Amino acid sequence: MVNPNRGAVGFSSTEFEQEYERPSKTEMKRQSDALQKMGETLVESPRDRVKRVPMPEDVLDAILACQLITNHEGRRRQMQYVGKKMRTLDEAEVAEIQKAIDSWKGASKSETALMHAMERRRDKLLTDDKALTLLLEENPELDVQHLRTLIRNARKEQAENKPPKAYREIFQIIKQVEAKKHKAASDDADDSETDDDE
Repeated sequence: MVNPNRGAVGFSSTEFEQEYERPSKTEMKRQSDALQKMGETLVESPRDRVKRVPMPEDVLDAILACQLITNHEGRRRQMQYVGKKMRTLDEAEVAEIQKAIDSWKGASKSETALMHAMERRRDKLLTDDKALTLLLEENPELDVQHLRTLIRNARKEQAENKPPKAYREIFQIIKQVEAKKHKAASDDADDSETDDDE
């Protein structure tokens, strides 16, 4: 039977129908889960790192608030809110956040390697007197007497199973030396870039 609303010949036109190019429910769920996971990663990261990630203020506030909640149910609800906020981000914002998170992974690996290298150097100072000579040659500004006293005290702490006060202080000195070396290297890199620009 001919439909009276479609004309005399029963012709149907798709001219006025809208075409929808939207993702399937499964794809939308997958994207939603990925954003929720990204929000969880941000909540579990150190606050100072999270504050440096480029994101809208309301999303940052939700994440920082979640970090402060200790109650299990309250944190779970806030985590859902963080997920909801994450879903309001556009693709460019999500890409920026992902880039920041990826850079942390690389940074944390190099930080860990540097930490281990500094620990090895400290242990070498306690076992090998030549290590102190080498450290002083590289850093003549260091206080020789103070370092010798710390090394002697650290050895004594280890022998008598005392709290490692001097041992930790030696590590802090090595850490300062490394930080200064790193700063000098980055200053040199900046200078060479300036020379290239001229």
